Amino acid sequence: MSEPRKVALVTGAGSGIGRAVSAALLRDGYAVFLAGRREDALAATADEARGAAGTAFAVPTDVTDPAAVDNLYRRIEGEAGRLDLVFNNAGRFPRSAPIDEVTPEEWYDAVAVNLTGAFLVARGAFGLMKKQSPRGGRIINNGSISAQVPRPNAAAYTATKHAITGLTKQLALDGRDFDIACGQIDIGNAATDLIVEIGNAARARGETAVEPTIEVGDVVDAVLYMSRLPLGANVLSMTVMATNMPFVGRG
Repeated sequence: MSEPRKVALVTGAGSGIGRAVSAALLRDGYAVFLAGRREDALAATADEARGAAGTAFAVPTDVTDPAAVDNLYRRIEGEAGRLDLVFNNAGRFPRSAPIDEVTPEEWYDAVAVNLTGAFLVARGAFGLMKKQSPRGGRIINNGSISAQVPRPNAAAYTATKHAITGLTKQLALDGRDFDIACGQIDIGNAATDLIVEIGNAARARGETAVEPTIEVGDVVDAVLYMSRLPLGANVLSMTVMATNMPFVGRG
């Protein structure tokens, strides 16, 4: 008797790391629910993995909207009956600016997407994973190395990503009694459109230099490693970064 197909949810699935991880999970045989704001981008993600062993379900979702996230989980429960893995990946990098030039609206927007969105998605996953049979599952939060050290002029992004670390630890603690594992992957400059958009430059000691990057596939491999662990084992925190990145030590 074959094992039932595992079910995954990826947020921010329409581009970048979310798209690449979604495609890899589909190749791994998962039924993958693709969540993101743009239906056309989700369709492109599904097309990229055409012919894979898994099945893609595109569900346009604004993770900052509790009603939209509730609808997402109704779809997952109704169509798949369970959820085994969440890659809690949706995020936004606001305009770089000194904190005194950051508008309240820019702050609220970053908190809504990067932190409240991650909370709402984790909240829905917990509710389903606790009651399904067999119970339990795994949540992987995308923290970014900004969860550990800041970029210049990125107060809102840094604060929200530091908060993700606290959320990860809380989920890992509260999930113990329900066979729910939660870990975090902190990524140091994967070569995506986001890095191009924000300007991949380190600024230390008054100097500016382009930082090394890693291939998106390196991040995908790390997420797949975490996803393939039995629920009795957890990677609480993993940092995947370019070897020569100015992160460890003083630059």
